[in-house]
Amino acid sequence: MTDQPADDIPVLLNPDLPDAAQDKPLSPAARRALEEAAARRAAAPPLDLPPEQGGPRGAEPTRYGDWEKKGLAVDF
Repeated sequence: MTDQPADDIPVLLNPDLPDAAQDKPLSPAARRALEEAAARRAAAPPLDLPPEQGGPRGAEPTRYGDWEKKGLAVDF
């Protein structure tokens, strides 16, 4: 295990944009797009969806690009 010195702290380039990569600089257009998307998400009303009936047990499998049916996993 390597120890990092205290002065080797990574510099966050985009601390005000949580959805942005923190280690890469953004162009003004990319920064504007991320800010507009965050504003749209904040202004959108929350979805009031009923609970799913008959869906898969556990975590949503399509979140990982897989689907499991009767123990067999299928990648899309």
